[in-house]
Amino acid sequence: MFTNADIVKLRSSTGAGMMDCKKALTETNGNFEEAIKWLREKGIAAAAKKADRIAAEGTVASYIHMGGKIGVLVEVNCETDFVAKSDAFQALVKDIAMQIAAAKPLYVSSSEVPTAALDEEKEILTAQARNEGKPEAVIEKMVEGRVKKYYKDVCLLDQEFVKDSSKTISQIINEAILTIGEKISVRRFVRYEMGEGLEKRNDNLADEVAKQMAGK
Repeated sequence: MFTNADIVKLRSSTGAGMMDCKKALTETNGNFEEAIKWLREKGIAAAAKKADRIAAEGTVASYIHMGGKIGVLVEVNCETDFVAKSDAFQALVKDIAMQIAAAKPLYVSSSEVPTAALDEEKEILTAQARNEGKPEAVIEKMVEGRVKKYYKDVCLLDQEFVKDSSKTISQIINEAILTIGEKISVRRFVRYEMGEGLEKRNDNLADEVAKQMAGK
């Protein structure tokens, strides 16, 4: 239907990533012009062309959820202060902050996952596959597929958008780039959850009363 040379040619024409180009050609049955159109409609081509631009403006936004139980700070960058103050950009930032609150990502993208953490995850996934009795010949492919799922769990850009599971966060950012006309990127975030990491007390009320009575 199409060759690696077609993927390279599409990448050269649009600036989109190899995997995006492969998907575009797959979705359009190898039709080159339709693949370009597909990438543009998804905002991928537009985002790729703007990837080398400098995005030093933007905003640091906060989001508090569940009456103060969860808090998020996120920095989202764009190219101009004008866009940073626009309703469309602010709405995007709010959606990203809500995503972080709801989906608990650990990293912005897969490139930020530490090598040690990824190696440990692969070891666990390999052991799981062996425990399931899978043959060695297919374990590597299984682990590769499960690593992609791992990225979807822990990497913000790879996560399904909580307001529309048919799209990833990367896709909604690309759509915003297409609409707004500037490079947009998530630089960093931090998420706080009330009591996270603290040792929880397991005592129930009856036990507490009993202890107080015994101490009298």
